[in-house]
Amino acid sequence: MNIQSVSDLFSLDFWITLFERFQAMGPLMPILLAAVESLIPPLPLFAIVTMNVASHGPVKGFIYSWVGTCIGCTCAFLFYRLAFMRLFKRFCEKHPRILKARLWVEETNTVMLFMLALMPFTPSAFLNFAFGISEFPIKVYLPTLFTAKLIMIGLLALIGQSFVSAMKNPWMILLGIALLVVTYILSKKVSKHGKIDSI
Repeated sequence: MNIQSVSDLFSLDFWITLFERFQAMGPLMPILLAAVESLIPPLPLFAIVTMNVASHGPVKGFIYSWVGTCIGCTCAFLFYRLAFMRLFKRFCEKHPRILKARLWVEETNTVMLFMLALMPFTPSAFLNFAFGISEFPIKVYLPTLFTAKLIMIGLLALIGQSFVSAMKNPWMILLGIALLVVTYILSKKVSKHGKIDSI
């Protein structure tokens, strides 16, 4: 599929063709995209979930996104835990500010972790790194993360479906924007309560 000009990106036919080709790739590509988001912070999970929903429908798009996120988070967390935790622990001993941040992570309770993982604006890569290099229990981190991601991706799938439906009914986009605003406000309140900005 060739892009002749920038205007093609705003063409409905362009996106329909893109979704059709994306759908033809099966479940591997949407799962892989969601998994990679757990490693690379700049990748927008909302855009990935929306693409999956548009290409595979709300149910499959949700499942593929959640499975991919769980796989990516597990691999990233275990990688940091096994490869970097001991090295970073010695590094923290020489830097009090970083040590303070590490101790905050280790003392984080399950409820705060759940809320952090639930926020769409909290990069999964950040959580995987921060908790991976700490001594936070694996048996607590992964189940809590999976549960929070289940709810969060379900919400993103609903928003993504609203944007997809907006192609037929433009008023549906208002629902998607409203849900995004609500989740952003909640994320700011949780971040302030958890004193994340000060670390």
